[in-house]
Amino acid sequence: MTTWTLAERAAKMNSSAIREILKLTDRPGIISMAGGLPSPKAFPLEAFTAACQAVMQRDGAAALQYSTTEGLPALRQAIADFLPWNVDPEQILITTGSQQALDLIGKVFLDKGSRMLVEKPTYLGALQAFTPMEPVAVGVDSDDEGMLIEDFAKQVGTGAGKARLAYVLPNFQNPTGRTMSDARRQALVEKARELNIPLIEDNPYGDLWYEEQPPLPLAARNPEGVIYMGSFSKVLAPGLRIGFIVAPKSVYGKLTQAKQAADLHTPSFNQRVVAEVIKDGFLDRHVPTIRAMYKVQRDAMLAALEREMSGLNVSWTRPVGGMFLWVRLPQGMDAQTLLAAAVERGMAFVPGAPFFAGDAQGNTLRLSYVTVTPEQIDKGIAALASAIRSQHAA
Repeated sequence: MTTWTLAERAAKMNSSAIREILKLTDRPGIISMAGGLPSPKAFPLEAFTAACQAVMQRDGAAALQYSTTEGLPALRQAIADFLPWNVDPEQILITTGSQQALDLIGKVFLDKGSRMLVEKPTYLGALQAFTPMEPVAVGVDSDDEGMLIEDFAKQVGTGAGKARLAYVLPNFQNPTGRTMSDARRQALVEKARELNIPLIEDNPYGDLWYEEQPPLPLAARNPEGVIYMGSFSKVLAPGLRIGFIVAPKSVYGKLTQAKQAADLHTPSFNQRVVAEVIKDGFLDRHVPTIRAMYKVQRDAMLAALEREMSGLNVSWTRPVGGMFLWVRLPQGMDAQTLLAAAVERGMAFVPGAPFFAGDAQGNTLRLSYVTVTPEQIDKGIAALASAIRSQHAA
């Protein structure tokens, strides 16, 4: 029998806690508020059908051929035109989803033992992408407006142990749903510039605002000090795996080399189809329909929480966009234990502990409202409240 010797970094690789929970909940009768999936009702099927036909009829051979690592020029130009600051298309790298962008950033900037700063809590997928590089992820205290600047400065470190980068999600953050205020963004950019800390700005949800657009991106405030990440997964379709990086020219080449080594280029056909769909202002017409749908579901969840959690000493965020809401349970209650009781009652969520880089807060959980109807939300939140009461009684 052959013995396979794994690399040390392989021992650091773990399955996503969310995907393991999705296996548990993928059975009839479970109302799942666990996944981070956009609603299939938001997928513009007719537009994609027409775009696929147009691409094949006009550029079929090129769409099926190898292509350049940087990405389709027309798509890079469209992204540059769409962003709210002046961006050179030559600074845009098309990636196979924004998850690949995280992987490339980790490979290029992190060594074993490199210090990196993240919000408390932060996106689980980012921690998972960076972990094989074996960095030291340090959580920065955060409130409803994002990272606290004083603690950011405190956690930067000095000398060889100084942080290489800080990773943030300013808009409708995953998992909390919170949004960084304009003042906090400016303060973070200025402090990062002062301390010479590069920022990684992840913005997959920024177009999903309900009442008003979020403040200007960090990258717009300091283009040379921020790598910006975006995605078409939440505004078109995640199955296409089309994301992008906007990088300072000083580091763009290395990210491109890492991309080339990983997969040569993002699928040519998918890039051409997206470029075809979004031409002529399609996103300006389509995205408002997604916002309207998600707002109804957000409102339903907030109303259900107000109704069902009365007297249970439970608090939650009130997101103004995005897909997620963060719940804080009574002190001492464990969300992982609560999950089993909730599943027994027909609903599921994601416990909050995996979203922390150390010092996990076990009395937290994430709810997603975009793939469940208002009726399912009412039933699911009632089931969650029942599960919480059962833990109080235990």
